[in-house]
Amino acid sequence: MISIYPSLMAADQLNLEKEIHLLESHCSGFHLDVMDNHFVPNITWGASTVNAIAAISTVWVHLMIDNPMHFYEQLKLKPDSLVSFHIESEIDFFDVVKKIKEKKHRLSIAISPKTPISRIVSFLDILDQVLVMSVEPGFSGQSFLTSTFERLAELVEHRQSHGGNWRIGIDGGVNAINIAMLAAHDVDDYAIGDGIFQQHNVAVALQQLYEEIK
Repeated sequence: MISIYPSLMAADQLNLEKEIHLLESHCSGFHLDVMDNHFVPNITWGASTVNAIAAISTVWVHLMIDNPMHFYEQLKLKPDSLVSFHIESEIDFFDVVKKIKEKKHRLSIAISPKTPISRIVSFLDILDQVLVMSVEPGFSGQSFLTSTFERLAELVEHRQSHGGNWRIGIDGGVNAINIAMLAAHDVDDYAIGDGIFQQHNVAVALQQLYEEIK
């Protein structure tokens, strides 16, 4: 089943609860980009804000921070919540796996555009999802990098040849123009910001995106 998660970084920050309630019945949950102004040159929310959003909705938390485990341990997420850790950040991968399993969350490893897919191949079967960044992490509104399609093809080939059941996620520059092509490349989970929140009617924009990938 294909899932779309509106990315709240692109939403109206003064009306997040309103935006959530407007879209929650039409999507799989909400994507939360957590940035610390170190791993990426931008800053978003602290743990208290993430926990407040997680208390009223299903969330996919994307940790773009230097020390993600310290932040992760402050989170109060429901079981089965999806959490993405960057392979380029300071993580002990097997410690991450242990903590994720203890809290019954789903483990996603995010990989930035310049990082080779080969860096994560050895532990793909432990993951619930691979998150492919289709822009450089840190800012909303960037254009989709077409080189992403080659990276997706590499992941799909590996999943098919090894019988993996992990999902493929995409984050960055996804919109009504490219989403059908991404679906054709077997992407399962979509984090979408401006492709929803910068449209005239956000609910209609979300519905149209689902129509493109039916």
